[in-house]
Amino acid sequence: MHLHKYEKIWLTFGIGSLVLFLAVLGVAAFAFGQQPPSHMASVDSQNLEDTVFAEPGLDQINEDTYRARLVAMTYGYSPDTIEIPAGSTVIFEVTSQDVVHSFTIPGTNVNMMITPGHVNMTEHTFTEPGEYLVICNEYCGTGHHYMQMKIEVTP
Repeated sequence: MHLHKYEKIWLTFGIGSLVLFLAVLGVAAFAFGQQPPSHMASVDSQNLEDTVFAEPGLDQINEDTYRARLVAMTYGYSPDTIEIPAGSTVIFEVTSQDVVHSFTIPGTNVNMMITPGHVNMTEHTFTEPGEYLVICNEYCGTGHHYMQMKIEVTP
C-alpha cells in the first residue's frame, strides 16, 4: 500500500498529537495525584437514617474548622441554614437522597454535582462575613427554583 507524502505527514501529526495528549493526561493523573473530588465515599441513599447523614448539621472539628454534613433532597437541603464564624474553614460532605442535584455557592469555587449513593466532599474558608446562598444548578423537578439554603458567616 502506497501512502502519499502528505498522508504520511498528517498521520505522523495525528499519532504524535495522540501520544502527547495521553502523556499529558498520564502525568496529570499519576505524577500530580489528580483524582475525583468525591474521595470515592459512598452511602445507601435509600437508608440515610442508618448513616452519619441521619442527623445532618454542623460539627466543630477544631477551633477554626467545621464539618457540614448535608442532605440534598427534592426542592431543598437539610439543614436549610448553617451559621459559622468568619475565617472558618468548612468541610462540606453532601449526599442526595433522591435524584441528581448540585451544590453551588455563587462567588466561591464551591460547585459540586450531588448524586444519590455518593458522598461529595469539598472545603472552603469563609473570610468575609455575610450571608451566602447555596443553590442547585441541576434541574430536579417542577419546584427546582425553590431549592436553596443559607450559610450565615458571622463576624
